[in-house]
Amino acid sequence: MQKLPISQKKMIAQILIAAVLFAAAEIFVSFVPIPWYGQLALFAVIYLIPGWNVLKKSAIHIAHGQIFDENFLMAVATIAAFAIGEYPEAVEVILFYQIGTLFEKIAVGCSRQAVSDLLDLCPDEATVQRNGKEMVIPCDEIEIGERIIVKPGEKIPLDGIVVKGNSTLDTAALTGEYIPVAIETGSEVCNGCMNLNGVVELIVTKIASESTAAKIMELVEESTSAKTKTERFITRFAKYYTPCVVIAAIILAILPPFVQGFLLSEGYHFTQWIYRALTFLIISCPCALVISVPLSFFGGIGCASKNGILVKGSNYLEVLAKAQTVVMDKTGTLTEGKFHVTETKPIDISATVLLEQAALAESASNHPIAKSLLEAYKKKPDSTRICDIHEVAGKGVSAIVDGKKVLAGNADFLHEAEISTHSEQGNGTFVHVAIDKNYVGYLRISDRIKEDAPDAMRMLRQSDVNCLAMLTGDNESVAKEVSDFLALDEVHAKCMPGDKVRIMQEYRQKLSKNRTLVFVGDGMNDAPVLAQSDVGVAMGGLRSDAAIAAADLVILDDKPSKIGLAMRIAKKTVAIAKENIIFAFVIKAAILLLGALGFAKIGLAVFADVGVAVIAILNAMRTMWITNKKE
Repeated sequence: MQKLPISQKKMIAQILIAAVLFAAAEIFVSFVPIPWYGQLALFAVIYLIPGWNVLKKSAIHIAHGQIFDENFLMAVATIAAFAIGEYPEAVEVILFYQIGTLFEKIAVGCSRQAVSDLLDLCPDEATVQRNGKEMVIPCDEIEIGERIIVKPGEKIPLDGIVVKGNSTLDTAALTGEYIPVAIETGSEVCNGCMNLNGVVELIVTKIASESTAAKIMELVEESTSAKTKTERFITRFAKYYTPCVVIAAIILAILPPFVQGFLLSEGYHFTQWIYRALTFLIISCPCALVISVPLSFFGGIGCASKNGILVKGSNYLEVLAKAQTVVMDKTGTLTEGKFHVTETKPIDISATVLLEQAALAESASNHPIAKSLLEAYKKKPDSTRICDIHEVAGKGVSAIVDGKKVLAGNADFLHEAEISTHSEQGNGTFVHVAIDKNYVGYLRISDRIKEDAPDAMRMLRQSDVNCLAMLTGDNESVAKEVSDFLALDEVHAKCMPGDKVRIMQEYRQKLSKNRTLVFVGDGMNDAPVLAQSDVGVAMGGLRSDAAIAAADLVILDDKPSKIGLAMRIAKKTVAIAKENIIFAFVIKAAILLLGALGFAKIGLAVFADVGVAVIAILNAMRTMWITNKKE
């Protein structure tokens, strides 16, 4: 639970003191008869404890030309209540109003907490090695190429590459994922992550102002500047609504008494109608709308941030909630974008020996295929077992392993050595292996579909997305294999950049009214395609400045399921905002009518204002705890 700021603690103290004094004053005047001016002075003093700030703000706003706001309405209503002798009700109104305001401030503080956590990512200082000495200096004074030391329990102060040591990092503050990530020499790390155990030394790759966390913080700070259509409507509505209700209240206070006096000869009963006008004013305060709708969207942004999803503005949540078609890139989005050994087909030897022989033969190569074999082997190659390595570019490698000649490469490579190979089954790159001219099988190497990609597609289906499509430059057989596994609606293979733009334009033309088009990619080379979408989502933005800059939503890790979560957050946020609008309009309209007809007293008016606002705020706060679970 976050600590309350001093201003809110002071507000609570004022409310409590005024409430106790008000209760004592009510008891006192019920037993001790005092003149009206004594009651006026007594309740006025109590009123000023919570009400002085409201009067002060109203005066300041009037001086700046901002007349019609909730402070003005409360000031007019309560001062008028004193004028007609309703001293206790004036105090009640200001007390309940301040309770509602306090609740609003606490709610906004809670909704900002997830975002504030991001804004506290980076330490101010770092331990740097200079001239053979360790010294602690401000991060903004550290240059690229300098060597910094990060101890267990410290946050990574700047982006860098590990040059000494190994450890595990807690990346939850950035990605929302609580599984530690192992790092070792050569690993790239981002500032803002927590070093959990070993001491590591880094070479700085970015200065403080250009670091990953700095860019994220900048985006988070700007995320509330882009407003949704709903928020803009409420702002415009309040601008015209408030002066209209003030004018209506004045008419209600003056016109009926004059009608009674002139036309019906019933005398002038101004007090009764002024009371009704005050009730009308209190009811009409648009707090529930003005507070709860922006709070709903800010809560949604905070929930997304907490889960490692950067939303560059609440308007993108509203647009994402209307998604009809989601188009996704394949490599790096639905698949991992790197080679893995996905199948072994040994002949007359074990799969373990087949992999070992291929990995040892390829151990001196820097080719991605060779790296995938070594990754699958999971051992450091024993160089004493290997000699006489010869690599033929684009074909394969020959080497002496344990005194035997091993060939590892494509089918043509072995055919040139007059060795027959078995036919290949499936998609991917195949490494055929022969030992002393005896064919011993092959290994299939391919990109792997991300583990949670099926869950992502299921979640998008549940979010009323009608079409899931994939664009890829890969061949048709590979594209179809991925599409069939994920049950996509449409797939487009062998796409050049121009093809992707054309296809996106075609999808746009098929959109239904008020529905939107979403593109999901890696953010690196998708700018033309992103321009054709209503919302561009970049995957793996934690490692990519380009992704952070190009997209409207940034998934900071590589999990496709976060796309489904972002969609769910967007839809629930918009739904909650609409619930608040409808609820506030219906309740206020009903009680406004009752107030104008004299059936609603100030107590009911306070409920219509503060009560409705509190209920709407509570409902808005639900956006901060949206999860993947289906409700």
